[in-house]
Amino acid sequence: MAFRSARPLLILLAMLSLAGCGIAASDRSAAHPADVGRPSQSQTASPLGQQCLAELGRTNARFTSLPDRDYGGGCSVLNSVQLDRVGSDTGQFAVTNLGPLACPAANALAGWARFAVDRAARQILGSPIARIETMGSYSCRNIAGSTRRSAHARAEAVDIGGFVLGNGRRISVKAGWTGASDEREFLRVVHRSACKRFGTVLGPDYNAAHQDHLHLEAGDGSFCR
Repeated sequence: MAFRSARPLLILLAMLSLAGCGIAASDRSAAHPADVGRPSQSQTASPLGQQCLAELGRTNARFTSLPDRDYGGGCSVLNSVQLDRVGSDTGQFAVTNLGPLACPAANALAGWARFAVDRAARQILGSPIARIETMGSYSCRNIAGSTRRSAHARAEAVDIGGFVLGNGRRISVKAGWTGASDEREFLRVVHRSACKRFGTVLGPDYNAAHQDHLHLEAGDGSFCR
């Protein structure tokens, strides 16, 4: 008899427990809005991803590997890094204003920065590079004037706005492209070199939307303007 009389109480306690779980689940969902991004099912880099990270490490770059994120709508950050500094022949220099950047693009950027940008700055401008100034990498947006997602929406592109030399001189893409002769030469040398490392390179001669930066996009193509 005592067992039967206790059953209603046990059932009531179980219902209250389930209701509590429902509230907790709702609270957890609210703490992770859609714009934070959903973690991918696997946080372990693929063999190719691991190889890319290893190659980037050998360039003497300073970076942090980031977790994969799927933001939906064609926007994602996969096999990406937060790149802080890149290697030079004599040490490292900074790369500013970067968000997540896919590892293959980061590798291409690191090689370009060392073997093209820094060496060209020494030879043409008489000073090493102290900092490359970017206008960002990942951005969930379309290609200007189209409905297609930009490579920025996959963190596969970076926009370069300017370069700061060790002697304090700053070369901006916007002013330098038609500026002093040594600035024009330097920018065109690094532009041509980028075309050998990136699938798509767009500069001020391409259209008005690129008058103030170099768009460097990883890939297997060879579109250079």
